[in-house]
Amino acid sequence: MSSNLHVGNLPFEANGVELRSLFEQAGTVESVRIITDRYTGRPKGFAFVEMATEAEAAKAIQLLNGCPMKGRNLVVSRARQEQRRGGGRWRNVA
Repeated sequence: MSSNLHVGNLPFEANGVELRSLFEQAGTVESVRIITDRYTGRPKGFAFVEMATEAEAAKAIQLLNGCPMKGRNLVVSRARQEQRRGGGRWRNVA
């Protein structure tokens, strides 16, 4: 079963290919998703990396947490489950 990791303090110039290659040191990378601003398209400074197994995810955390990348030290941790936001548009209830 795959395991999702949160990668914080990511350099704004980092790209998916570089991130994938870095995390492949720990095992098989299923996916890399760099989060960007919806309006400007610029990176927000964090990403999610999905590793193939829990063991590979643990190894990635051990190897890469605090690892320097383009002048910044990465913060690698397990990603929390996405919480559903209840809502949508404001409604005027009379």
